[in-house]
Amino acid sequence: MNGQKNYRKTLTACYLGFVTQAIAANFTPLLFITFQNTYGIGLGKIALMPFTFYLTQLLVDLAATKFVDKIGYRVCVVASEVLSVAGLVLMTVLPELFSDPFSGILAAVVFYAVGSGLIEVLVSPIVEACPFENKDGMMSLLHSFYCWGAAAVILGSTLFFAVFGTANWKILTLIWALVPLYNVFNFSTCPIERLVEDGESMRPGQLLRLPLFWLLILLMVCAGASETSMAQWASAFTESAMGVSKTVGDLAGPCLFAVFMGTSRVVYGKMSEKLDLVRTMTVCGLLCVVCYLTAALAPLPVLGLAGCALCGIAVGIMWPGAISISAQKCPRGGTAMFAFLALAGDLGATVSPTLVGGISQMADGNLKTGLLAAAVFPLFLILGLTVLRRKFGGAAK
Repeated sequence: MNGQKNYRKTLTACYLGFVTQAIAANFTPLLFITFQNTYGIGLGKIALMPFTFYLTQLLVDLAATKFVDKIGYRVCVVASEVLSVAGLVLMTVLPELFSDPFSGILAAVVFYAVGSGLIEVLVSPIVEACPFENKDGMMSLLHSFYCWGAAAVILGSTLFFAVFGTANWKILTLIWALVPLYNVFNFSTCPIERLVEDGESMRPGQLLRLPLFWLLILLMVCAGASETSMAQWASAFTESAMGVSKTVGDLAGPCLFAVFMGTSRVVYGKMSEKLDLVRTMTVCGLLCVVCYLTAALAPLPVLGLAGCALCGIAVGIMWPGAISISAQKCPRGGTAMFAFLALAGDLGATVSPTLVGGISQMADGNLKTGLLAAAVFPLFLILGLTVLRRKFGGAAK
């Protein structure tokens, strides 16, 4: 019966799910200065937008352990796309309807952040449940679409603003909203299987009592932190180190980082059957440490930029790789495990950029010092992988 189902449509829907998440995470930051100039919103309030976005994702990740299995994958994933559409559309409407434009924007952010959180929890287990071979490669390829989505958002938005001006940002927002709108119909009609049959998956309490689970959580925290520390500060680092404009900084920093990260995931997706995932992630962890050290300590700005860009290659397989390892080592983890993994990854992604910024501020605004401190995350990832290989060689039952 499975042979009659079009799981490629499921895969396409999941690809666009991660593109939707990339739009949610990367588009609004491009409008920060526009919001400041148009609505007179101070930088202190603007800083609350990404904080609210990631905090909302964290809360959704946590709540998903309780309700996703009860409601069902399809209802939840369709809702994720509907909420993403609603958030983007409301961002063009609410600032004028609220007496305080910032409150309107923040409300819109909450809408698409809930959608983004659900996407993060659901898409990976949906693909994992499909009867595909080479699950490691499929997971890596799946997560590459977040990178391509991020690059498309940065490049497409930069081009749009260059041609039509930032004054037309609402039109572009509605254009980006067409992606999740189209995907509502994809997820409504594609085949979706359960990851674990009813009654066979581990309960959250059982997972939390499993030593292996906490090691997997550590891997996800470090993966999220290693990726986001550089991704969030790449633009500012490029501008300060190279002395270039914001447009050039965005293209040479986060955009180039995203392209390299996506390329890494695609290459691993094609070669995964020939590679040992744990050893490959260990090598990538070592490369990530080298990249952070290069960005922080290189005497020439161009070498620092190279370290920033190549870090995308190093972190590329960390997040999907940690998910694949978890699925292999804890096959009865079920939806709760994937929700906890998303929570751990988001926790690392939330804490690490704040740590980099705080340490940089204490060092008189020296961003290189903050990036140097961030090298601790891939180091802990390597340590966790070493313990995993030596202590938990077999799958958890």
